[in-house]
Amino acid sequence: MIVWYEHLYMGAKARRRRFAIIQDIREKKARAGVYVITPPSNGNNILDIYPTEMILSDYYEDRELLVLGIAQGYQEALKLAGRIVDEMYHKTGAFRVKEFLGIPDPV
Repeated sequence: MIVWYEHLYMGAKARRRRFAIIQDIREKKARAGVYVITPPSNGNNILDIYPTEMILSDYYEDRELLVLGIAQGYQEALKLAGRIVDEMYHKTGAFRVKEFLGIPDPV
């Protein structure tokens, strides 16, 4: 299940097709060259970047995936991820994704 971040980040190129891209993802239609940025799937990463074809696969069908950002093209995805990491560092003083997103740690 795909969950959209309340303050969704958009790359400049993706912003022009924002509604069409989001609608295609909701309808499970992969768009070539479109990437999503998510919190890390493991403790070794700060963020993950996936092509839309991957997140629409059966593997992610039963998993909750929080989409933080959308980019058109891999280079734009890298720049957008860099922007998110920069804002995260300035807000938290470290690379604390959960704190940045306001997600409480489990007790």
